[in-house]
Amino acid sequence: MSDALYARFPALAATLPRLPIGTWPTPVQHVPPDELPGECAGLWVKRDDACAEPYGGNKVRKLEFLLAEALAKGHDAVLTFGVAGSNHALATAIYAGQAGMDAYLLLTPQANASYVARNLRMGRWAGARQVYCATEAAAARAARLLGLRGRGRGQPPYHIPGGGSSPLGAVGFMAAGLELAAQVRAGLLPEPDLLYVALGTQGTAAGLALGLAVAGLKTRLVLVRVVREDIASPERFRRLYHGAARLLHGRDARFPLQPLERSRLELRHEFIGPGYARFTEAGMAAVEFARSKFGIKLEGTYTGKALAALLADLRAGRLAGQRVVFWNTYNGQPLPGGAAAIDWHELPAGFHDFFRRPVQALDPAPPAAAT
Repeated sequence: MSDALYARFPALAATLPRLPIGTWPTPVQHVPPDELPGECAGLWVKRDDACAEPYGGNKVRKLEFLLAEALAKGHDAVLTFGVAGSNHALATAIYAGQAGMDAYLLLTPQANASYVARNLRMGRWAGARQVYCATEAAAARAARLLGLRGRGRGQPPYHIPGGGSSPLGAVGFMAAGLELAAQVRAGLLPEPDLLYVALGTQGTAAGLALGLAVAGLKTRLVLVRVVREDIASPERFRRLYHGAARLLHGRDARFPLQPLERSRLELRHEFIGPGYARFTEAGMAAVEFARSKFGIKLEGTYTGKALAALLADLRAGRLAGQRVVFWNTYNGQPLPGGAAAIDWHELPAGFHDFFRRPVQALDPAPPAAAT
């Protein structure tokens, strides 16, 4: 990723700090046609799942730039938001800790699933300061209090928005778009007609849209919404896209202020099901399909729903003659043994209910034992 970005815009090497976390580029995996439930001109999976250790997935690309800025500005702590099982919050805690910074995670309730307990344990293992917040408003109040407290000791915590989705965070996926274009030029895959990716807080999608446009690829993004509509609003997408472009143009005047072409975006609403982090039959069937056919681990909140859209389009014949990429944004690394051994009673009391009550019906894992 860094090679693709800095090779195209060399001045950024001096003006845009990056904290090396991931191993780039991530591979593209071709899926044999006879494994697919319909016809297309080829399907490739972009494997961000194992981009870093001990935790992979799409948050790493954003955190390389966000944590680098925090360090450059002299912060010794970061603060971010998410639900109890947030992959973003967990990744922030792990890699902020590796960089020598404390991480405050302001976490709100969500539908229960086995991964929630796993992520909470791993956050504790990573040394995160996990704060239970009953509502998003309570999380905002907690953030203000932590900021005020920090000012008394020097620098307050560096704020990272939910999902790492700021213009600077989106730069990570602008670079990812250049990375994919470099792989196309190297002959690892043809120029894709369509790229399917889960649409959450939109930093991933907006960054990819910018990167593909700057690289000159004509690929159309199929964005499968998995969050509330206000979070996935078109206005928020535009702000992230143009904010990232302006940021990069300010650091290197040769970076183009590329217009946003709405015709190259397709927003899909029909796969979210009952809501965020609520599993669907189609999504969990897609998770099993990826495991058995691709040998890839997905989950029911983001990537399962995104792949469900792709599989539905294959079965409906909509992808005939199309070259397709599925971007795997999920972490594929195993849970470290030390994290699995964490006693959940050590967590703040607000999180204990996730270990006591059943997980949702479509969860493939058994409920966590309340011991």
